[in-house]
Amino acid sequence: MTAISITEFGGPEVLQPVRLPVPQPGPGEVLIRVAAAGLNAPDLGQRRGTYNPPPDASPLPGLEVGGEIAAIGRGVRGWSLGDPVVALTHGGGYAEYVAVPSGQVLPVPTGWSMLAGAALPETFFTIEQTLVMRAGLAPGMQVLIHGAAGGIGGAAIQIARLHGANPIAIVSGPEKASYARALGAAETIDRSSEDFVARTLSITGGKGADRIVDIVGGDTLEKNIRAAARFGHIVIVSTLGGPKSEINASLILMKQLTLSGSTLRPQSREVKAAIARSLAKSAWPALADGRIVRPRIRALPLAEAARGHVELEQPGNYGKLILVTPWGETAEDSDNPIESA
Repeated sequence: MTAISITEFGGPEVLQPVRLPVPQPGPGEVLIRVAAAGLNAPDLGQRRGTYNPPPDASPLPGLEVGGEIAAIGRGVRGWSLGDPVVALTHGGGYAEYVAVPSGQVLPVPTGWSMLAGAALPETFFTIEQTLVMRAGLAPGMQVLIHGAAGGIGGAAIQIARLHGANPIAIVSGPEKASYARALGAAETIDRSSEDFVARTLSITGGKGADRIVDIVGGDTLEKNIRAAARFGHIVIVSTLGGPKSEINASLILMKQLTLSGSTLRPQSREVKAAIARSLAKSAWPALADGRIVRPRIRALPLAEAARGHVELEQPGNYGKLILVTPWGETAEDSDNPIESA
């Protein structure tokens, strides 16, 4: 099969197509013939050498795919050859085939193609685990979302809205604000021209945000503490703005705040399977009936993974990017075409 390898740590040019044997599914695994693989921020970190995969993970990049079941390992129940699926992988998604624990596999949502479905798992698993299962998202909550026009942010908007909460989207510019509103944001804040703490307090009548999804870290954490409501919960899922911050611990005490952090890839198979089951009950029916709308998705050929990383790193990028295999090019839904990047 063709796969994309990180030949050395560095810029996008280190991503190179290679020929490798097709993996075989082990006990409890299925083999997926990949139609498309999603691109995500952790892939950038792995390529740069700042986000190393766990010891038991594939060294190849790629954390989410859409495709069909090509082989079934011992002990797997509930799947048949040819089933259209999406999956959270343990690496190795930038390839024509990938072996995945069966608990991390979900059916392609009704009305979605395998290509569009490839844009779902990494971001939806992340938000389901952190905002829903860990932070206890509930109806009526005010949810402040950083990077709201990106993959994680877009999933947070839609899942917050699905659970009856009010998503407040922090973006950079009017085009991204318009996109966030199309996904369901109740309010938008332009971080390039507005003080998001003051705007959050204004929007919430001085109360602050009950839940905050932070992908920035760095100095943003101190501002999040000031923007949070009493008994609020700040969920840190990435530190794109840097790992260090100086914070006022007294405010955490006075507001009785919770700060939690989590990365998805090192979680056990059992944890990831539990997240999949939770999504199957809530988000997947909403994807099928239109309560969750398709994000903006742009596609490139698998062989152009390097260009995909260049696009992902652009400040103006929003929505999701996917890499399409040659076989996946034949699987596109002509009624719902995907934009070329």
